[in-house]
Amino acid sequence: MPAELWRPSLDLALHRNRHHYQMRLVQLATVRPDSRPSIRTVVFRGFLDDARRLVFTTDVRSSKRGEIENNPYGEICWYFPETREQFRLAGLLSLVDDCTPDAGLREARGDVWGGLSDATRLSFTWPAPGEPRDHDSPFPSVPPDASHPVETFCLMILTATEVDHLELQGDPQHRWKYEADPRGRWSGREVNP
Repeated sequence: MPAELWRPSLDLALHRNRHHYQMRLVQLATVRPDSRPSIRTVVFRGFLDDARRLVFTTDVRSSKRGEIENNPYGEICWYFPETREQFRLAGLLSLVDDCTPDAGLREARGDVWGGLSDATRLSFTWPAPGEPRDHDSPFPSVPPDASHPVETFCLMILTATEVDHLELQGDPQHRWKYEADPRGRWSGREVNP
């Protein structure tokens, strides 16, 4: 069974929390090459045509690239304040850049790029993230063309294979766990909170 088991709950949470800008922010955990955890906040950019593929963006020069290439597993944690729900989605992370062979994914990359604000597009032209700052060298101030992604821009896709949904209201609270088998068929069960 497809993601219909958990996706309607996530869609409803997104809808019911839509007036909170923060609902687009999720925490992403990855594993560094030295096996230490790494966590940061990323912006949710939507779903691909597959209901279980969530889209984020990143700079190909960031540490996330090395982490994902070394260990493609990641997990996001998403808290919705209005409905007091938490979703944890775990799965495989992949990157889509201008060299990705799949034309559909490259097209999705271009679509997301075109939908970004000028300020966000501009950030991909800045010096490499995490490198020492050179105060004598100003950051670029002219946004790049919205119709052509810069080579440092990349989509980061989480293909969910596990979902943990916790409703923090009620006594007792409610929690469901969902898992996809290797063919993408989902099963789910209610578990103790």
